[in-house]
Amino acid sequence: MTKLKRERRPPRNPLVATLVSLRGNPRACVYTEPLWGISVALCLPYASVYMVALGLSDSTIGLVTSLGALSQMAFALLGGVITDKLGRRWTTAVFDAIAWVIPCVVWAVAENFWYFLVASIINGAWTVTANSWDCLLAEDAERDQITRIYSLIIMAGHLSAIFAPIASLLVAQFGLETAVRVLYVNAAVIMLGKIIWLYVWSHETARGEIRMRETAGQSWGSLLAGYRGVLGVIRRSPGSIFAIVVATLVSIVGLVNATFWPIVVNQRLGVPDVLLPYFQMLRSLLAIILLFTVIPRVTHAFNQRRALLLGFGVFAVGQLLLTFTPVPGGGPGVGTYTLLVVSLIAAGFGVAILGMLGEALVALHVDPAERARVMAVQRTIIMLATAPFGWIAGGLSDLDRALPIALTFVLLIIGVIATLIWYRPSEEVSPGETTDDNGTRKSDATSEVSTT
Repeated sequence: MTKLKRERRPPRNPLVATLVSLRGNPRACVYTEPLWGISVALCLPYASVYMVALGLSDSTIGLVTSLGALSQMAFALLGGVITDKLGRRWTTAVFDAIAWVIPCVVWAVAENFWYFLVASIINGAWTVTANSWDCLLAEDAERDQITRIYSLIIMAGHLSAIFAPIASLLVAQFGLETAVRVLYVNAAVIMLGKIIWLYVWSHETARGEIRMRETAGQSWGSLLAGYRGVLGVIRRSPGSIFAIVVATLVSIVGLVNATFWPIVVNQRLGVPDVLLPYFQMLRSLLAIILLFTVIPRVTHAFNQRRALLLGFGVFAVGQLLLTFTPVPGGGPGVGTYTLLVVSLIAAGFGVAILGMLGEALVALHVDPAERARVMAVQRTIIMLATAPFGWIAGGLSDLDRALPIALTFVLLIIGVIATLIWYRPSEEVSPGETTDDNGTRKSDATSEVSTT
C-alpha cells in the first residue's frame, strides 16, 4: 500500500525540485539573489519620478540612461578579461561593490543632473559582474538545469513584490524625495551584505582556476587583442547570433520600460506616487506565479521558437494596451486601472518568459572554454545596441509620454519577426538534454547521440 501511494504521488514542480537539489556555486548564487529584491529593486518604481522631482526633464533622464548604457558597454568589453584575470568569485565581489554600493550612496544624496550622471556611469560596472556572476552560476551547473536555474533567478528578483508596501508607506509618511533617499541607503547596506555572503558561500569555478593560470603571464593588452578571435567564434554560431538578437531586444525593452513606465503611469495617467510600488508588486507576483505554473508548461509543451513567439506577442499586446490607455480627465478611474492591470498581466508573462529564455539562450550557446570572453563580447554588442534608446525614448517622451511605450511595442514585434525568420531548430537544446564539446545533442536519459 505504501508503495502504491508513492507511485500515485504527483511529480514535484520542476522549479521546486531544482531549487532543493542545487549545490555549490549555483546554490550560493540562487539563494542570495532574493537580497536584490529587498534592496535595489525597491528603488526601481521611483527611480525616474525621483529624477523628475529633482528637476530633470524627460529628455535629460533619457540622456543619463543612454550615457549609463555606454558605460555599461565599456565595462562589458573589459569584463571578460577582468573575470579571467581575477577569477569569477573575486571579480563578482569587487565589482558588485563598485557597481551598486557606491552608486546607491550617490543616488541617496543626489541634488541634480551631475549626481545622476556620475552614479549612472559608475553603475555601468554591473556588466562586469553580470559576466563573472553568470560564470560563477553556470560553469558548475548541470547543463539540463540551466533554463530552470535562470527561471529561479528571475523569480528571486521579483520577490521585492512582497516588500513593495514598505516603499509605499515611506512615501506616504515622508514624501517622495526623502523616502527614496532612505530606500537607496537601505539598498547600499543590503547589497554590501549580499556581496559578503555570496563571497563566503561560493568558491572559484574549475574553469575559472584554469583561466586564471592561463592569463597570469599575459598583459591586459594582449588579452583584449584576443577578442578578435572571440568575434569569429560568435560569427560562426547562428545560435549565438540569434541569442544576441533576442537578448538585445529584451534589453532595450527593459531599459525603456524601467525608465519611462513610472513616468507614463504617474505623470501621464495620474496614478499617485504611493500606488506605484503596488503595480510593481502586481507584475512581480504575476511573474512568480507564472514561472511556477504556466511557463514550465509552456516551455515543456512548446519548443523554444513557439515559446519565444508567445512571449514577444503577449508582451507586445500589453504594451499596445498601455500606449492607448486614454488620459483621464479628472484623475484615473476604474477603466484606467483595469487597462493598467491587463497590460501588467501581459508584461508579467512577457518579462518572465523572455527574460528566462533570453538569458538561457545566451548561456547555452557559449563555448565553455571561452565563456568569460564570449559573454563579455556578447554583452558589449548588446549594450552598444541598447545605449541610444534611452536618449531616443527621452526625446519621444518630450513629444508624448505614450511614445516610449509605443517604441517598445515596435521592438517586440521585431522580436516576433526575427524569431520567425532566423530561429534555427537545430540550435535548440531542450530541458533534459546536454551537448558534447562539438555541440552534438545527447539525451541524459539514454546517452544516445543525436546528429540533428
